[in-house]
Amino acid sequence: MPVRRLTWLLSANAVGNLADGIGKVAFPLLAATLTRDPLQIGALSATQFLPWLLFGVLAGTLADRVDRRRAVILANVGRAVVVGATALLVYTGALTIWLVYVAALLLGAAETVAESAGNAMIPALARPDQLESANSKFQAAEILGQTFLGGPVGSLTFAVFAAFPFLLNSAGFAIAAALLLGLAGGFRPKAPAEPTRLRTDLVDGLRWLLHHPLLLRLVIVAGLISFTSELAQAQLVLYALEDLGLSEAAFGLFTFVGGIGGLIGAAVAPRLVRRAGRRPVLVSGIVAGGLGFGAMGLVHQPVASAALFGLFAAAVVAVNVVLATARHTLVPGELLGRVLGVWRTVVWGAIPLGALLGGALTQVLGSASATFAVSGAAQIALAALAALLLWRFSLEREAVSSS
Repeated sequence: MPVRRLTWLLSANAVGNLADGIGKVAFPLLAATLTRDPLQIGALSATQFLPWLLFGVLAGTLADRVDRRRAVILANVGRAVVVGATALLVYTGALTIWLVYVAALLLGAAETVAESAGNAMIPALARPDQLESANSKFQAAEILGQTFLGGPVGSLTFAVFAAFPFLLNSAGFAIAAALLLGLAGGFRPKAPAEPTRLRTDLVDGLRWLLHHPLLLRLVIVAGLISFTSELAQAQLVLYALEDLGLSEAAFGLFTFVGGIGGLIGAAVAPRLVRRAGRRPVLVSGIVAGGLGFGAMGLVHQPVASAALFGLFAAAVVAVNVVLATARHTLVPGELLGRVLGVWRTVVWGAIPLGALLGGALTQVLGSASATFAVSGAAQIALAALAALLLWRFSLEREAVSSS
């Protein structure tokens, strides 16, 4: 029964990620039809993740007070409405770059709720010894939907009819909400003996995190990974279209290779952890991602660049599996939403900062390729910092479970 319930959540997550993947390619392509200014392109990525800075902790705190399944359903319905309205504006020709920013902001706000509540549901559906495998499956679903399938579908349908990918995006979020209706059971966290205020719950979650040295270090490392990689990630569309000379349709196929790399990373991560341990996989994964992006800055051959992008994707997924499993085993269930909210605020809040700086770097250095080289070097330096921060701690299952 628990396996079947996890399958319902995984199915809804997979469809939602497919919808998200279509939008993540279609929105930058749409913005590129309105402007080629690298700062404005970078601002789109920043706008999508800005809500994590504004609402991430609050969304996580709410996820510890309400039925998490219902919260995800409502968030997905909201996303379906916003993207459906965007499709209508594209079709009528009434869209401006500023309205694209507004849509991205609303989608990001709904995402804070969906991600905080949805991620907090996983430990309720998987035993502790299943968490590594479960997180690998969710990482695979994310990569499969957002890159492997969503990228090509988003770019190809955009090339055919600009409003088409947004219609598919809207339908995907609606289906994801419907699938969660089939997930039986309640997902409201255990309530405290006495009613507490929202502010009190929020402060308790922050205090718990600040007094947990290992998890705090992992949050810092994860935030820096997001920041350094997003320097280049936000410029990927300009790198592909201008530096590599790809068409809009070919851009989706380029991201398709990244999806293959992500699936490989999700498949091998549990095996790598069993053989080498979590900390070596974490540090070496950061190094591999940096090498991938750094080499992309030096290579201008589309096939080689796509292969390097696949290397980055495989590395970052393996890193994410390690981080997600440690997070789920370290944090008590009744605090998971709040700690996830803080985690996502730091990690995804770093993305708009990296995106804006990446846009500025591309403008100053003259090409997106140069920004990829800077990002790669920064990630390799981060790997050394991560090794230094974590050398006194064990990330293996026994140590994590007993923390």
